This record gives sequence, C-alpha cells and structure tokens, in this order.
Amino acid sequence: MDENQKKTGIFFGVISGLAGAFAIWAMMAFVTGLSSVNFQVSEMARQFLVATGNLGEYETLVDFYTHIKGVEYLMAGAFFIAFPLYFKYVDKAEKENRARVEA
Repeated sequence: MDENQKKTGIFFGVISGLAGAFAIWAMMAFVTGLSSVNFQVSEMARQFLVATGNLGEYETLVDFYTHIKGVEYLMAGAFFIAFPLYFKYVDKAEKENRARVEA
C-alpha cells in the first residue's frame, strides 16, 4: 500500500467518523423533539414551521401581505440569478450546434 492510499484511507475514516457522529446527534435531537410533543409528528412539524416563521397567525390583511411580499422578493431574486445562468447555458449549446451545422 503506497503513501497516497494510506492518507486517503485515513481521510475517509475521519470523514466517516464525523458523519456518523453527526448522524447520531441528529437522530438524538429528532427523538428528543418527538418525546417533548408526545411523539406526535404533526405537532413537531407545526412547531418547526412556527419557529422558522413559515406558519403564523396574521391579524390583518396587511400583516399577511407583508409576509407574502417577502417570499415574493426571495423568489424574484432567485429568478434574476438563475435565468441569466440558464440562458447562457442554452445560448452556448445553440452556438455550438450552429457551428457544427455551418462546418
């Protein structure tokens, strides 16, 4: 076994150990959260959505619209970033096809 394979094996072992430790921690956190709501998955999901601000009671239409407007801005921002990248990709493929046809 050469030196590179040995280093790769050590690196893989360390990463696997860290991933395993994270998986154990995540499962313990999930089970602890479930036990705090008497193992009701829907109640845990509701509490998560309330805590992250995705679910809430809005007193007025203006409160609801303010929340929706923020989500709309995020979607518009994602579109303005993703569309030019997609267009460049499609345009590049089209130019390559044109070059093949003309040649």
